[in-house]
Amino acid sequence: MKYFSLLAIVFLSFSLNAQSLTENLIEAEAKAAHAKMNFTANLQTANYDLKYHRLELSVNPTQAFISGDITSHFVAKENLNEIVFDLASNMQVSQVIQRGNSLNFSHTGDELTIQLPQTQAQGVLDSLTVSYSGNPVSSGFGSFEQSYHNGHEIIWTLSEPYGAKAWWPCKQDLNDKIDNIDVYITAPKLNSNGVENIAVANGLQISEVTNGSSKTTHFQHNYPIPVYLIAIAVTNYTVYSHQVANNGNPFPIVNYVYPENAGNAQSDTPVTVDIMNLFSSYFQEYPFADEKYGHAQFGWGGGMEHTTVSFMGNFNRSLIAHELAHQWFGDKVTCGSWQDIWLNEGFATYLTGMVSGGLDNEQAFKMWRINTVSEVVALPDGSVYVPAQDTLSVSRVFSSRLSYSKGGMVLHMLRKKLGDADFFQGLRNYLTDPDLAYGYAKTPDLKNALESQSGINLTEFFADWVYGEGYPSYEATFHNTSNSEVQVTLNQTQSHSSVSFFEADVPIRLLGNNGEVYDTTLQNTSNGQSFSVNAGFEATELKIDPEVHLISKNNSSFLRAEKNKLAEISLYPNPASSKIYLSIPENIQLTTIEIFNTVGQKLETISHPSENEISVENYPSGMYFVKLSTSKENKTYSVVIE
Repeated sequence: MKYFSLLAIVFLSFSLNAQSLTENLIEAEAKAAHAKMNFTANLQTANYDLKYHRLELSVNPTQAFISGDITSHFVAKENLNEIVFDLASNMQVSQVIQRGNSLNFSHTGDELTIQLPQTQAQGVLDSLTVSYSGNPVSSGFGSFEQSYHNGHEIIWTLSEPYGAKAWWPCKQDLNDKIDNIDVYITAPKLNSNGVENIAVANGLQISEVTNGSSKTTHFQHNYPIPVYLIAIAVTNYTVYSHQVANNGNPFPIVNYVYPENAGNAQSDTPVTVDIMNLFSSYFQEYPFADEKYGHAQFGWGGGMEHTTVSFMGNFNRSLIAHELAHQWFGDKVTCGSWQDIWLNEGFATYLTGMVSGGLDNEQAFKMWRINTVSEVVALPDGSVYVPAQDTLSVSRVFSSRLSYSKGGMVLHMLRKKLGDADFFQGLRNYLTDPDLAYGYAKTPDLKNALESQSGINLTEFFADWVYGEGYPSYEATFHNTSNSEVQVTLNQTQSHSSVSFFEADVPIRLLGNNGEVYDTTLQNTSNGQSFSVNAGFEATELKIDPEVHLISKNNSSFLRAEKNKLAEISLYPNPASSKIYLSIPENIQLTTIEIFNTVGQKLETISHPSENEISVENYPSGMYFVKLSTSKENKTYSVVIE
């Protein structure tokens, strides 16, 4: 079964910092989802599988009007006598042609019903062409907009969540990816100011043909794409490109920007190459490298990850990273349900954080983790995975704290648990799995990919951190058992009762009086678990998760007062006549033995004793005190000499 996928819609301004950018991004995506959640797929379109669309469109950016011929190839999933497309009621259909023959049709409400001349048998591929025109009614977040920028007209589309049917006949159920498309855009060569119009759409530009005062631009996209990610725009764009080397197979990042913003854009967009190289090095080659990636500026305040060309309201680095991340996690592999939304948004969040580490420095990445964890632990409950009963709650599905931040940090914890090699190879396997690539995935699919690669059973991890709610708080007690060994005991409490114990790899840092530092990770699987750590020095301080690789809060540590191990030594016989013998455990090394009389006079000192006996035959009868010392402690025993 297939499900609809997620968009990234973003409200931003050039001056927003990273935190407010994320807040506005999530707010906009939540609003987008609200409309999508209220959308009910037309059941009349469920009996066929779309394979191909050819969109031959005519527009004039001075008018909110479109006309065109849409050719659709489809396979019958059952015997068909008619086929239904979604098309807004105000659009006019002039004819439907199949192999040169006109077909009967009716257009009632938003349904275009076409009578087939004969039964199309299940499994059979066929096609037809719909000719139509009209003034699209804008819905959702734009669908089809005619507006102006700096005195120049523009037409742009944003079909989220169900706006495609406002401007062309399609299957608007959001879950039937079309195998490939051709888009032909015919528009006036010059705008009303005498400046050349430039058209943009998904995929690779194949040709541009001028015919008198008109120009037709052909784009081709040869990968599965949901209907809502198909987009066009036409205005007097300034077009410039950046080249991605791509290991000897270069492809362009094509930027379509308003001339009045070209200077700033040309300063901001080169970072896209660096982000592209970073993501490609970690995951895999950009999924549409044989076509292009690009940005098209449009008349809205945010961004939308249209496949191969993100429509952008500005060119903030975080917005660039977020939309580009979705080309892998959202466009190529799409979350299979609202419950699995973190497979889109957790990844886009984490990849945006990774840009801080990859392009700035580790300290910047650490600050991202600090801010992200701080948001996650602001409340004691909530899981990454959306419970079934909450899938119609926009605020829950698009929870900044859970679907985005907690999802992103869980990915970071998986990375630390598996190690970079297995984590990133597991994700590459996930992205190239033939059952998932250019299709849909659910949370178990990601788990299986990471387990298969690493050989590590992640059932408990996912139960605690993905499906479970809340987070742990740690208390560590530690003491030195020798000059180099430190005994550490970990206890945890849970913020939510859904998890009885969070199994985790807990990073700790031991510090010594002379500036010594020792980092290690404790594989914590039970409460009260003790670990012997060979730090190489006596620890005076312990820090839990100092680099913030773990979701936790209110952690504490204590240096435990050590019991006097010299109490384990026994002296005999007592009273003694000629010799006193010492029974000393193997883990105790004496540094000195001192003998005092009852008035405190030191009578003898034995440094670094090699024998476990003391000769007292020359001492007069009476009471004496024997002081035993190590480098850390001492204890005094009373003995009687006869």
